[in-house]
Amino acid sequence: MAQLFGLSGEQIDGIRPLFPKERSGKRVDDRKVLSGIIHVIQKGLCWLDTPAADGSHKTLYNLCRRW
Repeated sequence: MAQLFGLSGEQIDGIRPLFPKERSGKRVDDRKVLSGIIHVIQKGLCWLDTPAADGSHKTLYNLCRRW
């Protein structure tokens, strides 16, 4: 799982209190979003160049700004 999300389960549990609270509507997996944000920042990509496997570029951008 650490390879898939870029962070171990222990690391995710350590930062889970920092994730935004639940809102109404369908929720995207925080681990997947965080992995996508880390990927964009590490590779120096534009949000529009985000691979589809990391999720929607708009979702990643919005949650990065919100967090």
